[in-house]
Amino acid sequence: MEDIKIPEPTPDNPSRRNFIKGVIAAGAAASSATYLFRTTPLSGQSSAPGSVERLISLTVNGQERRVDVMKQETLAMTLRYKLGLTGTKLGCDRAECGACTVLVDDVPRYSCSTLTHSVRGKKIVTIEGLAAADGTLHPVQQGVVDEQGFQCAFCMPGFVMATVGYLKTTPNPSREELRHGISGNLCRCQDYDKILTAMMRGAEHMRRA
Repeated sequence: MEDIKIPEPTPDNPSRRNFIKGVIAAGAAASSATYLFRTTPLSGQSSAPGSVERLISLTVNGQERRVDVMKQETLAMTLRYKLGLTGTKLGCDRAECGACTVLVDDVPRYSCSTLTHSVRGKKIVTIEGLAAADGTLHPVQQGVVDEQGFQCAFCMPGFVMATVGYLKTTPNPSREELRHGISGNLCRCQDYDKILTAMMRGAEHMRRA
């Protein structure tokens, strides 16, 4: 049987690899264009009756921010991808792990299950907003540093925000009370004892402040 020769790639006969690269590049460009035109309203275009206003104001970490928000957009997505506040982590993205916890009017909330439009006019605080203007850490953040309270620390922002919120209503908790107060947050490294020790140290710092 005669051997079948595979022709070498030429400009007129592109290789399979180059062909795939071209398809991927074209797809990425198309996706970017689709997102751009989908999220950018036409100049002078008015909202349809019953629609939700897209350009809204949010008070985040003491600053008013104007942001373009889709009606089904979650607060976690807005904070991370519209405002660049990536300290708020997305873990499960279904209100189970607590990594995305922020404070809304001083109450801990899972931002992955909170619609951005629902917090208009409310005070939002993320992990980036805890430290003082001069860089001094919040007492709970300092407690984490003192006790080296986390292993990988991916879940750390959520635990800190949950603890700060809990201490606003219970400033002098027992270890068991604080354990229960932040039980809505999960650590995949399962380093709960160290975490709780760090949070208790943070509570102690807050009482001294």
